[in-house]
Amino acid sequence: MPKFSVVIAVYNKEKYIGNTLQSVLEQTFTDFEIIIVNDGSTDKSETIINSFKDSRISYYSQKNAGAGAARNTAIQKATAPFIALLDADDLWDTTYLEEQNRLILKYPSQHVYACNSKVQDKNQYLNLSYSVPITEKEDLVVNFFVASTINSIINSSTTVLKKVVFETVGFYDTSINSGEDTDLFIRIGLQYAIVFSPKILVTIVRSQESLSQTTHSAKNKPTFEAYEKYEDSNKPLKKFLDLNRFSMAILAKLANEKETFMTYYNKIDPKNLNSKQRSLLKMPAEMLRKLKLIKNFLNKKGANFSAFK
Repeated sequence: MPKFSVVIAVYNKEKYIGNTLQSVLEQTFTDFEIIIVNDGSTDKSETIINSFKDSRISYYSQKNAGAGAARNTAIQKATAPFIALLDADDLWDTTYLEEQNRLILKYPSQHVYACNSKVQDKNQYLNLSYSVPITEKEDLVVNFFVASTINSIINSSTTVLKKVVFETVGFYDTSINSGEDTDLFIRIGLQYAIVFSPKILVTIVRSQESLSQTTHSAKNKPTFEAYEKYEDSNKPLKKFLDLNRFSMAILAKLANEKETFMTYYNKIDPKNLNSKQRSLLKMPAEMLRKLKLIKNFLNKKGANFSAFK
């Protein structure tokens, strides 16, 4: 039995999946299997995957059912005690699994482990910041909600979980078309601490084809209703949810989804937002669209502007 099951869901990633797989096969820690589920791709993803001849790769194909469903299939087919999540367009440093194994050995009683990452947008690289102080050499054991109000301390390419975590919190919610990661991470955060290595060992490739970049409606995003009952007794959760509601409300306003906007807006405690965020919520949609264009232009020039800072 391998120590890690690397699970990858693929949908039309012919431009990326080859490099992603190569980054796994070049790991210095080699005790792993790779479970790939092709979620009904219509491009050459399957051909590229099948060009890799390695006994550690298990390949499955199913009709298109969404990223959550494909990830669930991969996790259920995994045989290792640790699940290593990886998106089909992201890249691991060669020592990624070695570092995750170090964390597991150092913190054996924990269940969720993550490494730091950077974002690649075309030829630019952006280091991520978090709502807890990060030093270069010190591991952290943190509360997910406290650590994730700027960027999520875990994501779907930087995280290793004991397989039993899914038995406790459940699998990806297949009814959510975009944002199923956040929904799963909330359930994880309610149950487990996060062990975090500050080493930047993952590159998040921001592809224009990704669902997060092409989803312009808030209607199929998470509603967070299932977690409202915990908000009064869990202030970090409440703040985390309000910041996500802020993002969903802005998305809804840009899409002229007035009813959806009000659903999110009415549940936000303004004290959990900064002054910039409160101002953005009150702006007319047309002004928001102009600001978004300016923000995208400046980001392309290397200036990082975020409403979360």
